[in-house]
Amino acid sequence: MPVVLQNRQRVVAIDRAWLHRTAEAVLAAARADGAELSLVLVSDRRMRALNRRYRKKDRPTDVLAFPLTPSHPSGAPIALPTAMGRDGKGVGGGARYSSPPMLLGDVVISMETAKRQTSEFGHSLRDEVARLLVHGVLHLLGYDHERGPRDAALMACKEQAILETIRVISAIR
Repeated sequence: MPVVLQNRQRVVAIDRAWLHRTAEAVLAAARADGAELSLVLVSDRRMRALNRRYRKKDRPTDVLAFPLTPSHPSGAPIALPTAMGRDGKGVGGGARYSSPPMLLGDVVISMETAKRQTSEFGHSLRDEVARLLVHGVLHLLGYDHERGPRDAALMACKEQAILETIRVISAIR
């Protein structure tokens, strides 16, 4: 499962190996482990420019997601393909296949905002970056908390489940 990581900021130090492993674990937990993800770390200045350009909000935000696959008109989360066995039946529990990976999209995280939010939320930088990564990946998969309370609750539940799964995975490593 390819994860392309670009660190385009110099303000907050991050363990690239940890982040790469975490991104792979998030994709696996979200059942999108056959997809390719681009993860970009930026400064507040760059994030503000992106947020202004794409969302018409002239302020930095913590995470933005740019899907390469359009979501369904219904707003339902995207179902990734499952590998087909020789008998024509699906194998595996997610998007595990030997063809080239599906390009999921870009998740952009402002490391300055993430660092500020650690004190607001009372947890570590790693926990905050993992939370933002999960949030961004879920947006790439078609979840959207801004569509209404029901969608927000669904996304929050999925986010918590994935965070719990990757905590278990990282505890085993």
